[in-house]
Amino acid sequence: MTSFLSGLIRRSKATAYRIFDIQLNAIQPLSPSLCRYVFSGEEVRLMSTLAPDQRVKVFFPSPSGQPPKLPKDGQWQQARRNLAAAHMPPMRTYTIRSLDRETGEVAIDFVLHGVNGPASAWATQARIGDCLQMVAPNLVYRGDPGGYEWKPPQAVKRVLVVGDETALPAIAGILEQLAETQPELPVEVFIEVPLQADCLALSYSPATRLHWLPRDLLRCDHGHAMSHAVRELATLPSTVAPAAVKLEEVDIEQRILWELASGESSEFYAWVAGESATVMDIRRYLIKERGLDRNSLTLMGYWRAGRSFE
Repeated sequence: MTSFLSGLIRRSKATAYRIFDIQLNAIQPLSPSLCRYVFSGEEVRLMSTLAPDQRVKVFFPSPSGQPPKLPKDGQWQQARRNLAAAHMPPMRTYTIRSLDRETGEVAIDFVLHGVNGPASAWATQARIGDCLQMVAPNLVYRGDPGGYEWKPPQAVKRVLVVGDETALPAIAGILEQLAETQPELPVEVFIEVPLQADCLALSYSPATRLHWLPRDLLRCDHGHAMSHAVRELATLPSTVAPAAVKLEEVDIEQRILWELASGESSEFYAWVAGESATVMDIRRYLIKERGLDRNSLTLMGYWRAGRSFE
């Protein structure tokens, strides 16, 4: 191990997450709506990921254009809040698509949807050598840092995965992991994307049934194909009658919809991620109309149309 890394480990307070300095090393277009950005840096060798849907935070250039001077340990949140608006770096959440500690490279897939915010502006104008910062799990942390929700129960016998283009990086990683670890597990997947040209060649097991839902081909608005697929196409567990449960509404204009499965012995497991209103609609259908056990469902509003949540 280099003296640089040894020094970092000695100085580390072993917080669950820390800030990593990264530099753009490669830009790899994947489709009209998706592009992979590969970052490198000596510090990436101390980054960790525990699941295919591992979330990280990326800091983009502040309005002043100056890089922030934030502590790299667990105190960065408060330090960022204390910055003046002109110096506060915009922060967005992404999924690690791949991490290679040996080469010091980490890849993030971005959805390209025009210039309508700091992240999309950076992605559109990015140049090799651009420097950013990423908040990611710390390799030397001894516990579980969290930040991932792909946790199928050990007793699972059937899996349903549903998402839009923002969930595609996580879904691609989930399918790759299942192909390696549980190739016989029946998996049904529905992925809604903007264009037919966004239907990527993913790796998955022979037991996986993958269905692409391109909005241009289906001539539908965002989320409609996902909801229709769950209602009309997905193979769901049979239930005697809809569950007589009180399903509280989530104010998705004020907070993120984020409900996680907790059934350790469940034979069915669903992982659903995408625009919050769409996931809310799927949530109502699965729990209220089909009577599925909510403990077998992970439902995540990755984003909300018309709003920005950090």
